Amino acid sequence: MASPLMARVTEVTERITRLLARHLPGYAVRTVERLGEGQDNAAYEVNGELVLRQSKIGDWALHGDSSFHGDPALRESSALHGDSALRAEAVRREAALLGAVSELSPLPVPQPIFVDEEAGFLAYRKLPGRPLNLHPVREPARLAGPLGDFLSRLHAAPVERMEAFVPRDTYPMSELLEEAEGHYRDIVAHVPPTARRMVEDFLGTAAPAEPGVLAFCHNDLGSEHLLVDVEASAVTGVIDWTDAAIADPAYDLALVYRDLGPEVYGGTLAHYQGRHDDADHERVLFYARCALLEDVAYGLCSGVRSYADAGLAHLGRTFS
Repeated sequence: MASPLMARVTEVTERITRLLARHLPGYAVRTVERLGEGQDNAAYEVNGELVLRQSKIGDWALHGDSSFHGDPALRESSALHGDSALRAEAVRREAALLGAVSELSPLPVPQPIFVDEEAGFLAYRKLPGRPLNLHPVREPARLAGPLGDFLSRLHAAPVERMEAFVPRDTYPMSELLEEAEGHYRDIVAHVPPTARRMVEDFLGTAAPAEPGVLAFCHNDLGSEHLLVDVEASAVTGVIDWTDAAIADPAYDLALVYRDLGPEVYGGTLAHYQGRHDDADHERVLFYARCALLEDVAYGLCSGVRSYADAGLAHLGRTFS
């Protein structure tokens, strides 16, 4: 008798095979591998050349929960339209967004081959490179220039144009701090005693002032969404635009700080042409620390240990 894991792998493979037969007739499926998953999507690689990303909204999700925290508009309409409509809207919106982003980004981004709204799948040809979170580069400082140029272009995009593709994502800073306190309570047993004082000092301070200017943002620019050529220490692509929004540009920079450290963050700022003053820097540190606690809590709760392990490893440099 097949194990539950093997049965699930078979189910995934069969579902993806049927999906490709419908959209790419004659395409032979030889291999299906799960690339990984976050809070919004699960991703699969087919034949080493296609990537299929599936929305985790609703009962089509093959793994994990159905959270979709990044899009307030989707949350608001869930009671009226149900998960099927939310799933369709999510993938339809992302496909349209990728078309607009490809005109903006100096770095490669996915180009959709097809969208299956009912199943919540978006397919594109695999971009070169490997996820930075799993494949550290030899010279991380070399990533700073391309990231600074990339964020400059993104944050300068006309807000009125990009609002056709993405929602506004604003959240009171005081509520973010309250959430961070909750995440810390959930993970404190896993935090080394030497780091607890730093985290607790941060949680005991007042939240920074609200941002004055919003911009078009990737809004989830963690290292798992940066593809790199490891040997050349070069960025080869930016993936997973599910959470893109009109938001605080400091948040994009904050995830550079959280995942790549203050040196790469400083180098990114040296190439960044957007506004960035002391208040912006204060919010970068605030977001980076809140996001790290959230990642650790998510990793421990979901069993995706890579999030928890990375967050715990970066506690010292992020909270010092």
